[in-house]
Amino acid sequence: MKDLQGHIPVLLEEVIQTLNPQPGETYIDATLGGGGHTRAILTRQPQCRIIGLDWDKKVIDTTGAALQEEFSGRFFPLYGNFAKIKDIVTKAGYKKVQGILADFGTSQMQIRNTPGFSVYQDSFLDMRFSPGMFYHTAHGVVNRFTEENLAQIFFDLGGESRGRKIARAIVERRKVKKFETTKDLADFISDMTPGSYHKIHPATKVFQALRIFVNEELENITSFLRNGTSLLDNGGRLVCISFHSLEDRLVKQFFKERSSHPQPGMPHFEMVTKGACMASDEELAQNRSARSARLRAGILRI
Repeated sequence: MKDLQGHIPVLLEEVIQTLNPQPGETYIDATLGGGGHTRAILTRQPQCRIIGLDWDKKVIDTTGAALQEEFSGRFFPLYGNFAKIKDIVTKAGYKKVQGILADFGTSQMQIRNTPGFSVYQDSFLDMRFSPGMFYHTAHGVVNRFTEENLAQIFFDLGGESRGRKIARAIVERRKVKKFETTKDLADFISDMTPGSYHKIHPATKVFQALRIFVNEELENITSFLRNGTSLLDNGGRLVCISFHSLEDRLVKQFFKERSSHPQPGMPHFEMVTKGACMASDEELAQNRSARSARLRAGILRI
């Protein structure tokens, strides 16, 4: 089943199985995106309800509106950053839910349509998912941050082993001319890279690092895990899908801390998954986007 943007949602069967939607219960899709997971859940369990959250207003106005029309009275879109999920959901009148799903991946649609994301499309170096929510732009980071700070961002958030070299070159170049567009930055990094060095575009890791930093993605996940848990009813399920090691490490550590050596009377998670669930060979044959997806899930016990 494709989502409303034509993409296949990853680990769909695993999501359905671990979330285990039940009649009359309410769930949150904290990262609505193309709505593929939400649409499948509402179709498979025709008596449940879903609150769909996204920090991209375009997603709420398109995907959210379409799902609200298709599943009238069962789907409720909300605009906002999932890091503030508790405030957003309670302000809308909901107190407790029986399950929360979060897919931390960035869709190809967002990369193509959000200014500054793609190394292959020329646009202003912005990289904010939601401009009203974040102060920094990639343009400001690249043109103002110190060599030390840039090198740390590139290495820590992008895994770019040449982070120091790239940062030093950027600082020297901007003395003459600032970086204004994605093409300018991508071509600059590509020109200083041997042709066979990367199987991917040479600027991919730098662009990933800038995107994660500008949107405070890791901080948002940490806040989401803490705040989302407080919305779960006893027996509620938390299902998280990560796509790179930084995200998965946060989720893994969160569940580990809250599932090991539970104390009587203290909320804790009973793990649904042993380790991380990964895409089957059958899914990978149909959807290459699932190759790095990792799913972890737990049941809250109070």
